[in-house]
Amino acid sequence: MIYIDIYTEKFEIEAKSMHHPHETSSKNYNISIPCLDYVDPSSDKDADLKEENMAVRIEKNSNVWTIIHDRPEAKNAMDPDSADALVEAFEAFEKSDARVGVLWGAGGSFCAGWDLKYAASMSADERANIREFDFPIGSAPAPRGSLGPTRMELTKPVIAAVEGPAVAGGMELAMWCDIRVMSEAAYFGVFCRRWGIPLQDGGAVRLPRLVGQGKALEIAMTGRKVPADECYRIGLCEKVVAEGEALGAAEAMAHEIAKFPQQAMLADRRSIVETHGLTVREALKIEWANGLAAVSNEGFDGAARFTGGLGRHGDFEEI
Repeated sequence: MIYIDIYTEKFEIEAKSMHHPHETSSKNYNISIPCLDYVDPSSDKDADLKEENMAVRIEKNSNVWTIIHDRPEAKNAMDPDSADALVEAFEAFEKSDARVGVLWGAGGSFCAGWDLKYAASMSADERANIREFDFPIGSAPAPRGSLGPTRMELTKPVIAAVEGPAVAGGMELAMWCDIRVMSEAAYFGVFCRRWGIPLQDGGAVRLPRLVGQGKALEIAMTGRKVPADECYRIGLCEKVVAEGEALGAAEAMAHEIAKFPQQAMLADRRSIVETHGLTVREALKIEWANGLAAVSNEGFDGAARFTGGLGRHGDFEEI
């Protein structure tokens, strides 16, 4: 049995047939977690990592968590176990002290979307159960998305590190993230167009917000491949790097973000997300309200540090 404390980043293993995971530093762990149960820090019990379905790994390095979907035999296509495991991993990230998350698909594929082999094998009862993902009436929390965390509204940023295909639901999963870093060989595409499967995990909502309605319609209706260089040109990704370097670049960006005063950064993130589609006046009111606490708690101190000589002429190395 593996035990992990998501607050102290310590873990221990008790099993006759298991070996201690490799540690690359005092704050860098590689933990296989198909299912992660949150435990209140006041509890005497650690979180119990269940070993009953496919693995989702979390690598912790200081304030950055890299959440890895590791199902390479299916190009990281999503089945219910995958979806549940990713939700539980991001719930743990949200409740932890980690500041930035990175989402990565192991084995050279970000995510090939919904597992069509699983879908084709579903019984009539299982197919009817798709309605369990219906949104409830009123403001009650929605169930998880059919592909996992795509309906979660985290309070902290997540960066998608994309190698290989991120297609259909995989594209939706990447668009759920705040920022997308793609390798030159990576690509997006609504490939599910060929199989009669619509976008139901935020793709039809987030795609036009990123690239505009006309381009979103063209990409969605044609189902064509959208290579990384085009994604960058149209605003569907924010950085393109050499093949094999997406994860390193995303983690480097995550560490840069994690170094900043967090309250102000998160206030700006919240304002950008919350004000989309509002009138300028309503958006300005939200921006002002979101930033007030950060100015008091971080801004005045930051001004004093600048006055003391830090950051002059764009030199931020000593900050």
